[in-house]
Amino acid sequence: MDRTVVDRWCERGVLALVLAILVFGPLATGAVRTLEFLIIQGLTIGVMTLWGIRLWLRPRPKLLWPPICWLVVAFVAYAIGRYLTADIEYVARQELIRILVYAFLFLAILNNLHGQEETQIVAFTMVFLGMAISFYAIYQFLTGSDHVWHFINPYKHRGSGTYISPNHLAGFLGMLLPVALTYTLVGRLKPLTKVLLGYAALVMVAGIGVTVSRGGWVASALALAVLCGILVRYRTFRIQSLVLLVVLIAGGAFFISRSIYIQHRLREVSAGEKVESDVRYEIWDATARMWQDHLWWGVGPGHFDYRFREYRPNQIQARPDCAHNEYLNTLADWGLAGTAIVAAAWVALYWGVVKIWRHVRRADRDFGNQHTNKFAFVLGASLGLFALLVHSVVDFNLHIPANAILAISLMALTTSHWRFATERFWNWIDPPLRLGLSAVLLAGIAYLGYQAARRGSEYVWLQRVPEAPNSAPARLAALAKAFAAEPRNFETTYALAETYRAQCWQAFDGGYDAYRALAPKAMEWYGAGMKLNPYDPRNHVGYGMCLDRLDRTSESEPFYDKADLLDPNGYFTAAHVGWHYVQVGNYAAAKVWLERSRRLQWKNNWVADTYLELVNQRLREAAAAR
Repeated sequence: MDRTVVDRWCERGVLALVLAILVFGPLATGAVRTLEFLIIQGLTIGVMTLWGIRLWLRPRPKLLWPPICWLVVAFVAYAIGRYLTADIEYVARQELIRILVYAFLFLAILNNLHGQEETQIVAFTMVFLGMAISFYAIYQFLTGSDHVWHFINPYKHRGSGTYISPNHLAGFLGMLLPVALTYTLVGRLKPLTKVLLGYAALVMVAGIGVTVSRGGWVASALALAVLCGILVRYRTFRIQSLVLLVVLIAGGAFFISRSIYIQHRLREVSAGEKVESDVRYEIWDATARMWQDHLWWGVGPGHFDYRFREYRPNQIQARPDCAHNEYLNTLADWGLAGTAIVAAAWVALYWGVVKIWRHVRRADRDFGNQHTNKFAFVLGASLGLFALLVHSVVDFNLHIPANAILAISLMALTTSHWRFATERFWNWIDPPLRLGLSAVLLAGIAYLGYQAARRGSEYVWLQRVPEAPNSAPARLAALAKAFAAEPRNFETTYALAETYRAQCWQAFDGGYDAYRALAPKAMEWYGAGMKLNPYDPRNHVGYGMCLDRLDRTSESEPFYDKADLLDPNGYFTAAHVGWHYVQVGNYAAAKVWLERSRRLQWKNNWVADTYLELVNQRLREAAAAR
């Protein structure tokens, strides 16, 4: 078979796999869960394989390598270095895997899908996907539905489409809306296609509206304002841009006037008003303190959520997962060194846009007579990414794989337009370079494949863990298999420890000897968890509880002290320190800790509620006796 034909089919295969990744991620609630990301990881391995084959099919292939590529490689190298020095290996490894997936996808899209036809296929596919998801969000908003597929959505009276969080849908649509509008206004397309794209843009505007995401509204509004400001410079598009601006303002005013809930959300962000229910301010303050304590290198890749307990304010008892500010989150996780590389990459991207600007648009005298798809995409993608940067001040869209992959795809396709400006970054791939690239791709395929198989096996066994409290033997067997597949996951060791501890508590009711035989097994797994994640206070609490029940209360005190040091403002830790003082008969100290736990978490705090009642009863009895 002709090599050219095979190469063309491989190129189409890369396009098909990239489209599958881009479409699957948003439909799979953002691909934030393990199984969905494993599917994306597998598809990425397919993309890398086809790219490697293409390197050897062409007699003399070329490599497109603009300046941003060096920064991508630099950040990957930095991420590998931080992984090797991270405190929590499992978390750092999962973060490294994501970065490798994003980096390989960026380079593969840049070097395999740089044609105008491929760019247009990707753009149109995502725009119409955004329109379809917007319809679903509008349906949720109008009907009050709390379902996303078969999941229950905790965000009432807001449209989230196929995402769980409406904010992430707003981030997704905010990147696509400018692309749809620029193709409609600037693109060289058939009238019917422009009508469809314009309709998709209007539906996405409504989709962003029903998310009731204040950050999404502001980001999209600023991006559209910049779009109108750019297009008004050209005589041909001056009227269209002004009409677009008027329509958007009028439509937004009408939509707001029809929704009391949206009016309430807008009042929350009125000048100088701080929202009591919005805990972002407290999270940001804690994140800033975390970064200041780890200025240059950060706390570690993906470590924010696990180090947050040490810095948590009293108002926040749940795990925030992310900082709700990508800039602070990056500083906390990666430090000033890593953030500088990321910032340099964004600067290189927009520096490239400035450099290629005059090459992708026509001169003003020609621009009025003939539209250009290159300029439409570069302008739309640049503004979509600008909306993402604005939205990142108050949210964490780049921590959602579907949105992150859309962003790096837009970045790669925008960067690919360097080829219209200069031949400087086109490099012929000689045999040594071809061997080097092939070795990197093979290493990446092997590593990502091995990690996917490893985590997939763990996922299968974790799915088989029964939740019934009387199924301890089955739980222990499934958890042991999961731990064998992935022996660095501290959540599995904690689940094993808790299962053994529950058995211990049941055995304690039946006799001290039975308990004494089971308690060391729970303590063994708590100890393993301390080594795998030294910042989790739950393991220290559990270890101390086992010691208390073994009447080794003098030995348990340091474990509760360590737990309190790791989580000084946590209701869970405070409640169990109070429980410890109940076991040693110090009811006055127990009362202080249990009351503090209740102040931190006044509802759904079973330990504090139950034992505080017991403590008060014992103190009343002691007072009556005196």
